[in-house]
Amino acid sequence: MDISEVVRRSGLPASTLRFYEQKGLIASVGRRGLHRVFAAGVLEQLSLIALGRAAGFSLNDIAGMFGADGRPRIERQRLLEKADELDQSIKQLTAMRDGLRHAAACSAPSHLECPKFRRLMGLAGAGVIGERRNGASVKK
Repeated sequence: MDISEVVRRSGLPASTLRFYEQKGLIASVGRRGLHRVFAAGVLEQLSLIALGRAAGFSLNDIAGMFGADGRPRIERQRLLEKADELDQSIKQLTAMRDGLRHAAACSAPSHLECPKFRRLMGLAGAGVIGERRNGASVKK
C-alpha cells in the first residue's frame, strides 16, 4: 500500500512515517512514482510502535524490538522491567495526587504550614519524586 493509504489508515502524518523509516522502525518495500510503498504488515508495526510509546519506551528501545525482517522480537525481561518502572511511576503519581488533594482541603492557614505539603515539597526538592535530574532518572 502506498504511503497515502498508510497515512489514511494509521492516522499518522507522512513525515512521521518517513522519520520512522529513517530510524529503522519500518521499511518501505518500493516506490510507486514518488510515493513510498509499504507491505500490509506496516499497520501492525505502527500499532506496536504506538503501544511501545504509550508504555514509555524510547524509539531506540522500540527499534531494538524488531528483527531485520520487521517482525517483533521483544524480550520478555525488558517488558517486566518496564512494568516495574510503571509500577514505581504509579506509586509516585498516586502519592503526589493524594498530597495535592490533602493540601487543597487542608485546614492549615497556608500550604507552607501544612506538614503533609511540606513533606511533599521536601521529596520533590530531593528529587525523590518529580522530574529527572541531570538527564538521568532519579533513584526511587
